[in-house]
Amino acid sequence: MSSRLDTLTSWRADWSGLRVAVLGLSVTGFSVADTLTELGAEVLVLSESAAEEYARLLPVIGARLEIGALEEVPQALVAFAPEVVIASPGFPPAHPVIRWTQDAGIALWGDVELAWRVRDKVVRADGRPADWVLITGTNGKTTTTQLTATLLQAGGLRAAPCGNIGVPVLDAVRDPGGFDVLVVELSSHQLWYIGGADAPGRLSPHAAVCLNLADDHLVWHGGADAYRAAKAVVYRNARVACVYNKADLATRRMVEEADVVEGARAIGFDLGTPGPSDLGVVDGILVDRAFLDDRRHSALELTTVAELDAVGLAAPHIVQNILAAAALARSMDVPPAAIHDALATFALDAHRIQLIAEHRGIRWVDDSKATNPHAAASSLRAHPGAVWVVGGDLKGVDLGDLVHGAGRTARAAIVIGVDRAPVLSAFERHAPEVPVFEVVPGETGEVMDRVVELATGIIDGEGTVLLAPAAASFDQFSGYAERGRRFAQAVRAWIEQVG
Repeated sequence: MSSRLDTLTSWRADWSGLRVAVLGLSVTGFSVADTLTELGAEVLVLSESAAEEYARLLPVIGARLEIGALEEVPQALVAFAPEVVIASPGFPPAHPVIRWTQDAGIALWGDVELAWRVRDKVVRADGRPADWVLITGTNGKTTTTQLTATLLQAGGLRAAPCGNIGVPVLDAVRDPGGFDVLVVELSSHQLWYIGGADAPGRLSPHAAVCLNLADDHLVWHGGADAYRAAKAVVYRNARVACVYNKADLATRRMVEEADVVEGARAIGFDLGTPGPSDLGVVDGILVDRAFLDDRRHSALELTTVAELDAVGLAAPHIVQNILAAAALARSMDVPPAAIHDALATFALDAHRIQLIAEHRGIRWVDDSKATNPHAAASSLRAHPGAVWVVGGDLKGVDLGDLVHGAGRTARAAIVIGVDRAPVLSAFERHAPEVPVFEVVPGETGEVMDRVVELATGIIDGEGTVLLAPAAASFDQFSGYAERGRRFAQAVRAWIEQVG
């Protein structure tokens, strides 16, 4: 069996009749099924639920769908006897179907592994498929992915952001227009599913970055060590540049331990003065000392903090993201002038340190996308003295270090979420001097209306209210975007009320 899979490293390989089970029918699962049926494989999709559109389309494209519980291994899967199982990234390593797959010795892939194997469906004028640039990290992945794609485009390259950002990698690979570069955002879940170092279809990116590392998704991975190991996969087989955060020792160690292609360089970034192979900040100027001939004695100016501040990009963690994105773009020879001009018009996504309004001296900032402590700490450092709106689905993460550190700079805390006890306990233990207010669901009306009411009562004069929950949103909202929208709606309702 493995001998046949070893040959499947091209769109033009013989995939016909290959029995593949696809776990999950989200946008990613459908892209996998659609790709495989086009290649002539025999496809069985198993999912606990299915959107009507996907359920209707699967038989049209030639795939079979089985809907039902997956807490146990379905008999339909056993009877199908798959040669490969491709799992959506929501399936954790401890899931019964994943364990059955591994115990049975069946090949286990994610959609990214399949995409790498068939990446030559559309090639460039030189006959080569698009280069890949990989981006991961606990915080800042999406912003950095968007920044990198924007900078590459400014340099004249056809670049597509894809992966965990919302566009399946397989959709980008199959785009008939083709690309020069795919900028692939990867979650730790997707990285876990990438094939091992000896897999014949192993990824070999042009460049890669792990922006930072902090505890997150520990339940999914089974612990901090497993989470770190998954993130470290991003650097494996990098050909040109391994970009790392000099302020985060874990990312530097990942690069030092990575098995890379001979000649790949380690490129550091942080907010300090850069060394000869780094990007950094000197007297308020973002500079590149990595991608120039005389890097020991000179540097290339990219932009200034003042210019970034004028377009809302001067928060320290955003500047770090810009430096990382610039390093990836410079690794592909994008000129400094193109980077400078692109940054002058770049806009952050909604719900990422987004200023909703400033009214009667109060600034309302939506960073609902700060779904873990690392992200929330960055927000708090950018807005010291803010009234901090915190809480939600903690995913097993302890907020003690966050509260003891950046949380102590808050003027007050407003705790939301169904499970507020761990958050309240963290403040009691680590920051008893910070006034804490609690929003109890069902007792006080709409959550965000109550948040606004409490915040306006706390602030006498001028101040900032910062939604940076340090937690996922699914306990009370459909996602971080809805949480941010509801916050913004409540703020606007208050503005209309007070005039």
